[in-house]
Amino acid sequence: MNATPDFIDKTTWNKVLNYIAASDEAPPYLLVDKDVVRKKVTTIGKNIRNSRVLYAVKANPDIQILQFLNSLGLGFEIASEGELQILASIGVGPERIITSNPIKTLKFLHQAVAYGINYFAYDSIAEVDKLAKYAPGCNVYVRLSVPNEGSEWPLSKKFGVEVDEAGELLLYAKEKGLNPAGITFHVGSQCNNVYNWNTAVEKAKELWEISEQNGIRLTMLDIGGGYPIHYTKNVVDVETIEKKIDKAIAKRFPKEVEIFIEPGRAVVGDAGVFVSTVIGKARRGDERWLYIDVGVFNGLMESIGGIKYEYVVGSRNEPEKWTIAGPSCDSFDVIDRDVELPEPEVGNRILILSSGAYTISYASEFNGFSIPKTILI
Repeated sequence: MNATPDFIDKTTWNKVLNYIAASDEAPPYLLVDKDVVRKKVTTIGKNIRNSRVLYAVKANPDIQILQFLNSLGLGFEIASEGELQILASIGVGPERIITSNPIKTLKFLHQAVAYGINYFAYDSIAEVDKLAKYAPGCNVYVRLSVPNEGSEWPLSKKFGVEVDEAGELLLYAKEKGLNPAGITFHVGSQCNNVYNWNTAVEKAKELWEISEQNGIRLTMLDIGGGYPIHYTKNVVDVETIEKKIDKAIAKRFPKEVEIFIEPGRAVVGDAGVFVSTVIGKARRGDERWLYIDVGVFNGLMESIGGIKYEYVVGSRNEPEKWTIAGPSCDSFDVIDRDVELPEPEVGNRILILSSGAYTISYASEFNGFSIPKTILI
């Protein structure tokens, strides 16, 4: 494993190899490079005026990561009482927390209000009624439905409404004593289509104008997350995406509009490397199977939704095509197919790149396999 993969930072690669060589930690575990995270934090939002960056805790809620991001001054976006409790335990103030989940549990809403959180997303009449009852006078922002084409993990069906309905919801929120503060949208996670943001900003502008005509003065636009990272193919960089977003916003919105950004994957995704072990091999018909000790249920759930990882093994054998599967005795636990790798031996390490986001946060102890530890390096 001495050769550095083309897209991974050489310093990160050396850190990973040095940790593996010096540590007696038993795999599987997730290594996260703090320097990569720090670089992402200083990059995201840099090219969008009046922007405020709020890390989407769901991407990786490990307390060490949250403590590190807190030390860098980031804000946070949450959706549950569990996420709130972690942030409260490390002293994050309510003014640095928002919740963009349009449908909140009553338990979470009670705790959020008690903690002092004052920014809530919504997209339905029922949610307005709930907020008016339990969070009277709070700031609310409506979730607009926007195109998700080109995103590897679309988010357009469960939440969001069209412009006319969103306008009515803003009016209804005002009538119920809430403060309509802004608009939010999400172009989809791991979005490789930069035009999605332009279309979304255009729709948001239409809603903004309708609100003004209705006597509602909005002040913020939340552009959600969606910035892509490198898995097995190149993606548009954050700087290019943000310059296009900033241009689109400057053309359509007042200078003083505040922009909220909710990156998750883009902050921690390519800072992470899973260290796993080959636990078995088999030939089944024409397929060669490779079994490893982290799988769909205890860390790689996004693989079933289309996310493909890059793998590295320390072998000089000729490359073969493999079906890679996890350790559970469930046939659903298949991570990838037709992966070209030189044949490793049982017991060899296999490294899974760009695995810092939506891995540990999805993990369960199904079938008795433990959730891998997260280690900052």
